Amino acid sequence: MILGRSVDSEMGKEEPKIRPWVGAVLTAVLLLAWAAWFQPVRAAETREVIPMGRTVGIKLFSDGVMVVGFGEVTAADGSHTPARDCGLKEGDIITHINREEVDSIEEVQAVLQQVGDQTMSIRAVRDDKEVQFTAQAVQCSADGQYKLGAWIRDSMAGIGTMTFCDPETGTFGALGHGINDVDTAKLMPMQSGSILYSKVTDVQKGVKGTPGELHGAFQTDRDLGVLWSNTCSGVFGQISDETMTDGMEPVPVAERSQVQVGPAVILSNVAGDQVEEYEVEITRIFPEKEGDTRNLMLRVTDARLLDTTGGIVQGMSGSPILQNGRLVGAVTHVLVNDPTQGYGILAEHMLEQAETGKTEV
Repeated sequence: MILGRSVDSEMGKEEPKIRPWVGAVLTAVLLLAWAAWFQPVRAAETREVIPMGRTVGIKLFSDGVMVVGFGEVTAADGSHTPARDCGLKEGDIITHINREEVDSIEEVQAVLQQVGDQTMSIRAVRDDKEVQFTAQAVQCSADGQYKLGAWIRDSMAGIGTMTFCDPETGTFGALGHGINDVDTAKLMPMQSGSILYSKVTDVQKGVKGTPGELHGAFQTDRDLGVLWSNTCSGVFGQISDETMTDGMEPVPVAERSQVQVGPAVILSNVAGDQVEEYEVEITRIFPEKEGDTRNLMLRVTDARLLDTTGGIVQGMSGSPILQNGRLVGAVTHVLVNDPTQGYGILAEHMLEQAETGKTEV
């Protein structure tokens, strides 16, 4: 408007001749400003992804090795637990021994045999902070190997459900929650990983007090894609087998304001590799809370799914939730005392995390 008044005032007597040009210029400027201002909103409204609902095998290798427990080492002079004695705790991620990077159990064992009974430095990560320890391995009288007396883990594998795939980039999200170590409940730091072709072989039905579980078989030699991040909002990566999405149509991603209490459906794979649609009801939408991945609660109402699984079971995490033609979110957890109910994460949060993870790679 300021530009318009300024131009008009400079035209003087030529104003009647120039006015159409001024109007055109103003219109163009306003349209460009409007487009620039509303572009992010429009982009968010038109985001589309393919809802999957397909189970996949998930293989993850850790960045460093996680301490998951301690055990005594029986030596000639008695029993010792050097790892615990030096200050290591369950959940610590050992990344270096004597400045040598270690990412696998085999690498740790090899370094320990090289160092023998000499004092060594151990570098680890605890609660995202680097910590340093000094330890001395002891020689086990049973097998002659030098040991620290720590149980460690360097990888995990299991079955989960893929939530969505971006048809333009091949980016996918799965699980709706992170992969945590089963002993420490800590998020596994990821160095590399992949998803594999899988089939559901049978179902352990969920009952009150005992969560059910999908049992599956996956092909270790048939990668469907690579993982690039393991986060509290799910695991994310890039598909390499484009046939996974053949014939599948994308749908808009719902914003929080578009999610409603009421009927919805989930896509799940509870037999073979067949994905089917099942009726559920969104019973509650929780207020926005930073870092909280339990955004909504749902109840399974579909008689077929209740008969097959008893409701929500382990392995169904990541099953996409659809409402009014939009991807609303993903199933994440089951209520142990009522397997017909569980929690879900909003799809928009998973997409935000996927974009963040991709930027960091």
